[in-house]
Amino acid sequence: MIKVNYNDKIIKISGHAGFDEYGKDIVCASVSSIVYTTINGILNINEEAIKFSDGKELIIEIVSADSVTTKLINSMLDLLKDLEKQYPKNIKISKGE
Repeated sequence: MIKVNYNDKIIKISGHAGFDEYGKDIVCASVSSIVYTTINGILNINEEAIKFSDGKELIIEIVSADSVTTKLINSMLDLLKDLEKQYPKNIKISKGE
C-alpha cells in the first residue's frame, strides 16, 4: 500500500500500491505522475519553494507557501485523494501533525 502522510510543511510518500507487479502497477504510475508533475511544476516556477528527497520514501518540504505553491500542492493532494477513493486497498492518505 502507498501511504501519503502530510501536514502544512511536509508530505511523505512511501510504499508500493500492490495493485499489480512492479512496472505494471497503474496506481503506482498514477501517484508518480501526479507527484512528479507537481514537483516539476513548482520548481519551474520557484526553485526555492520546495525541497524534496527521493529515497526509501519521497519527502517534500514546503519552504515557501506562496499562493501558486499552495494551489499546486492542494491540487496534488486532491488528485491523490481521488485516487484513494478509486483504489482504497492500494493507497491511504492521512493528515498528520
